[in-house]
Order: sequence, then C-alpha cells, then structure tokens
Amino acid sequence: MAFRYLLLHKPYDVLCQFTDRSVPPRRTLAEFVTAKGVYPVGRLDRDSEGLVLLTDDGEMQHLLAEPKYGHPRTYWAQVERVPSVEALKRLAKGGVIEGYRTRPATVRLLAEEPSLPPRDPPIRFRKSVPTAWIELTLTEGRNRQVRRMTAGVEHPTLRLVRVAIGPLRLDGLGPGEWREATAGEVRALQDASRRNPRR
Repeated sequence: MAFRYLLLHKPYDVLCQFTDRSVPPRRTLAEFVTAKGVYPVGRLDRDSEGLVLLTDDGEMQHLLAEPKYGHPRTYWAQVERVPSVEALKRLAKGGVIEGYRTRPATVRLLAEEPSLPPRDPPIRFRKSVPTAWIELTLTEGRNRQVRRMTAGVEHPTLRLVRVAIGPLRLDGLGPGEWREATAGEVRALQDASRRNPRR
C-alpha cells in the first residue's frame, strides 16, 4: 500500500494535533483534515501558521523530525521594527536558547510584505512601531526557536508563517486547506531524506 503525504496550511490558533482534552477543547487539525491514519511531522506552535506535512510513512516522519539530518524549514516572520544588517547577521549566526547554541541559519530581510491571507485575529498594530518581514531557514526545530531568536536581537515576532519544509512549499493553499503531495514532491522529499545526516 502506498504511503500518503498531505500538505496542510495550518491556521493561527490551531493545535498541531488531532485531539485535545482541554475544557473547553481547543481547535485541532481534526477540524480540517479528513484523511485517516496520517500524523503531523514535527510541530508548529498554536500561534504560528503555515505548512504542516502529514503522513503515515513512519520512516519519513523519523527522518524529517530527527535533528541530525538537518532538513531545512523556511519561515516568514513579521517583526517589530526594521532589523539592521548587524541584527540580521546575529540571527544568522544562531544564538543560545536554554543553554543550547542553535545552528547557523539563512536570514534575509524581505523587500516587501509577502502576499499572505490576513490573520484572524490580526496582529496588534501600533502606529509608532513599524514592522518588517524577514525570511529564516533553519535546519533544526527547537521549541519556539524563531520567536526566541528574534526576541534575542530585540525584534519580537508578531506573526510567524512556515512557508517550506525542504522541497515542499505552502504555495496555493489557503488557511485550513490541504492537498495530497504530487508524485514529484514525494520524490523530491525522498531524495532529500536520503542525503547524509549532518555531522
């Protein structure tokens, strides 16, 4: 039986899991994904949005979630104020989170606001504080890593959207929408997973 690979655009304020025992229960992936037997690869925080890969391929889940393989994940972060060149360099070098030094990242300032659906609810807006969008590509996924990194250089994250997991892109999916990965996307993902792990 062939494995399934689904690409989902997780909305804001949705848990990256299918069940929740809280009272009252919070929103989960079950509200959007009708496919059975698939599970998210890794996590995306409740207050973050964007691409989530779901699959029933246990080996692929392990390879993509295992930090030593260093699979890239790309995020767009809306931050307070416009970061300086120095702040971007500090982000790219990585930082210390709870005693752990993060790996270097690829970071760039986006020239203009990316075309994204509006967030519900919208971010808090302050006339006196401008915002900017930056793109970060990480090869690890520590808890709230992007938010902690940007806060560490004094540019708190206001909105965070994951736009890529390795060769997979968020393009074309609205919040709450999902689709099956194409054969080409699956091949690209499998090829990427076969590369040597980071040493």
